[in-house]
Amino acid sequence: MANSLDRVLKAIKPLDSSVMATAQRRQDNLTKPHGSLGRLEELSIQIAGIRGEAIPKLEDKAIITMAADHGVVAEGVSLYPQEVTRQMVLNFLQDGAAINVLANHVGARVIVVDMGVIGGFQAMPGLLCKMIDFGTKNMAKGPAMTHQQAMDALKAGIELVEAEAKRGLDIIGTGDMGLGNTTASSAIFAAISGEPVKKATGRGTGIDNKQLAHKVKVIETALSINKPNPEDPIDVLAKVGGFEIGGLAGVILAGAAQRVPVVIDGFISGAAALIATGLSPQVKDYLIAAHVSAESGHKFLLDFLGLKPLLNLNMRLGEGTGAALGIFLAEAAVNILAQMATFAEAGVSEAEPK
Repeated sequence: MANSLDRVLKAIKPLDSSVMATAQRRQDNLTKPHGSLGRLEELSIQIAGIRGEAIPKLEDKAIITMAADHGVVAEGVSLYPQEVTRQMVLNFLQDGAAINVLANHVGARVIVVDMGVIGGFQAMPGLLCKMIDFGTKNMAKGPAMTHQQAMDALKAGIELVEAEAKRGLDIIGTGDMGLGNTTASSAIFAAISGEPVKKATGRGTGIDNKQLAHKVKVIETALSINKPNPEDPIDVLAKVGGFEIGGLAGVILAGAAQRVPVVIDGFISGAAALIATGLSPQVKDYLIAAHVSAESGHKFLLDFLGLKPLLNLNMRLGEGTGAALGIFLAEAAVNILAQMATFAEAGVSEAEPK
């Protein structure tokens, strides 16, 4: 796996600045005042630089929704029982979840991945098995996973993207499912950023003030017991992470290596981005933050990463729902760049020089 990870890390290059300059010149000559489409203009130029194409197309769109269970649920950090993870995966496969509706709306395929759901699944159409184990261990009692399992999770995400790229892959959205994963994500964020656990921790599935205070204590205990090394992202993932978080970190790394823009969803995808950017800071340029979620730590996590979210809709569902909306905006941005007329093409007078 080390060779696989090393290969991907070496393949991640800076964005194509000459292509971005060409895209900027076209944007500046489209029939509108300079900069009048704001973030959509910035987004189109970023995607041009990622893809290495002055007028990129986003035809093959995929949302990768990874599911896994977390042993820390035994500490009472969630409102819902552990079996909801498995039940929701079945819902994804039956096209009944919010991510299915939104992915269909934006024309993206949903790739549902079992990274470690308790109980497992029989072989089912539409379900990709990359199981590491039947959920992580309880991080409040010891490491969530072994170092090897953390590496295996990263490898699973890398392999998945490399396989999907052969089918055609122009943009990726990341999604998650797993009871307890906001607890793991808060622990990862606190460990890497050094922020207080209270600042990094939100209400997850909607817990009350008493449960929130308990959740903070559980995370503080996990960090105290495991002492994850903030300079070693794989150690942080192994000590307090989740299999789906590791898998999504691999997805992000491989997406950057393949020069594919990666639209990250909410807090859990943000935790995966922390792991990925810790391994390769260059990855940040390939990331598009779809939205800032209602999970209180997410805003601080995006600030730490230096990412500016496209939307603020008070969402906190996960699954890749925010990423689907981000893909919609990304496609709108590149379509403007490609299809809008320039002043010369339209015969429209440009602004008078001052």
